[in-house]
Amino acid sequence: KYVMLTKIAFSPIFEEHNKSVVTEFILLGLSSSQELQLVLFIVFSVFYGAAVLGNILIILTVITDSRLHSPMYFLLSNLSFIDVCQATFATPKMIADFLSERKTITFQGCMSQIFFLHVFGGSEMVLLVAMAYDRYIAICRPLHYLAIMSRRVCTVLVVVSWAIGILHSASHLAFTVDLPFCGPNKVDSFFCDLPLVTKLACRDTYVISLLIVADSGFLSLSSFLLLVVSYTVILITVRSRSSASMAKARSTLTAHITVVILFFGPCIFIYVWPFSSYSVDKVLAVFYTIFTPILNPVIYTLRNKEVKAAMSKLKSRYLKPGQFSVVIRNALFLQSK
Repeated sequence: KYVMLTKIAFSPIFEEHNKSVVTEFILLGLSSSQELQLVLFIVFSVFYGAAVLGNILIILTVITDSRLHSPMYFLLSNLSFIDVCQATFATPKMIADFLSERKTITFQGCMSQIFFLHVFGGSEMVLLVAMAYDRYIAICRPLHYLAIMSRRVCTVLVVVSWAIGILHSASHLAFTVDLPFCGPNKVDSFFCDLPLVTKLACRDTYVISLLIVADSGFLSLSSFLLLVVSYTVILITVRSRSSASMAKARSTLTAHITVVILFFGPCIFIYVWPFSSYSVDKVLAVFYTIFTPILNPVIYTLRNKEVKAAMSKLKSRYLKPGQFSVVIRNALFLQSK
């Protein structure tokens, strides 16, 4: 009788504990067609490889060329590192899932994807603001540029961007990790995204959804507004001057503004815009995780003569004429064996 009364008294606790039985989530992916999934496997493998190699090439170019040891390129190399991380946290699993009939991810793996998504996303937002600040000092206060943008200041800006990204992600994860998941476990995407996962919880998540939107919206919109104000002031300054150095500044600004628009557009639609549908969210998620990391090196290298010259120098130093064909022949020989 005592045991029975104890079970009755604490039955709500037992029921709440038994609700959290979901140990894995099923990712519905981008398509259910096997033929289309094979095509997507090839396409995304190529794009993922290009994104990783392109950003690593920028990092190596900045490190090896002494002419690029300046605050702007230091921040650019850190942006490329974040882009490599951004492209890697979910894309390799998505590519592998194209060849798998059952696309599952563990509960811990799902929470890890949510954590890293917001760490890299939040860090990149703050880093883009730091890059805008760097351009503001270079164009509006050129005589004090080296004194203001010292190595110590650049390091602090990078550390602060990572710290804000980690804090931003930890606050999101605190809303999610203790939610009870008792049955529904199908995530309508190719990775675990916070708004989709919280909807699977076995309790009302309206307040949590508001907190998530407020948190992400505050970071996204505040960073975006700072960028708009910074680039507006810079463009006004550039327009009032007509020297040859301003022509180079205009080219650099165009690349920066393009990256900002491509990065913040999907973020605002996914986390702030209230009328987006699941199909639109999938397209924007693909753009955010795959195409933005590959567009960044393309935009910065094609419009930057210094980076292109440094890459040519790096190629001539480490990849001599005829060496590439030798590498290919050796690779084919090893493969045939």
